[in-house]
Amino acid sequence: MEFSTGDLKALFGAFSQRMAAERDRLCALDGAIGDADHGIAMEQGMKAAADAARATNGTLQDVFNAAAKGFLNAVGASSGPLYATALLRAGKAAGPRGSMPSGELRAVIAAMRDGIVQRGKAEPGQKTMLDAWAPAADAAVDGRNADAIAAAARQGAEATRDMVATVGRAARLGERSLGHPDPGAVSASMLVEEICNAIKPA
Repeated sequence: MEFSTGDLKALFGAFSQRMAAERDRLCALDGAIGDADHGIAMEQGMKAAADAARATNGTLQDVFNAAAKGFLNAVGASSGPLYATALLRAGKAAGPRGSMPSGELRAVIAAMRDGIVQRGKAEPGQKTMLDAWAPAADAAVDGRNADAIAAAARQGAEATRDMVATVGRAARLGERSLGHPDPGAVSASMLVEEICNAIKPA
């Protein structure tokens, strides 16, 4: 199965639709430990990313780079630079080519994790989006199937419920952040699911 620039544009469309559908849920999660705007930021960011991707002709890397710029321009908050860096790294992994085997989306997941680590300086266990991206990337690097990668991300997001936030806005709550899943990890697990849908053979 080849994954083309058209497929990548469709994937960004899926990201955008998923974030729009989940916006209110993500805002409610964020309301418990943050500013209640995470869903809005992700919806706006992924819509801008999808629009930029759709308007770009070129290689897989070109489409990822355009989406990164679109996301960053739409989202000034913390997730903006994190996802922009993640998407730039994903573009580097996909490379300047018109298509790639869909199985190589595993490398894209790992590259996105690496970009988030590089930009955010967070570590797993700090109740951030990384708690979903890291286990997903580990499963991807291990060559696990799409369902296992998606499950790893979901389990990672759910595990943030039992963590105390030590970085980001939720850190100021300290122990009061316990019992609430991190909205950034939850939205990350949704994005991983959409990527995994694209890995599966049609």
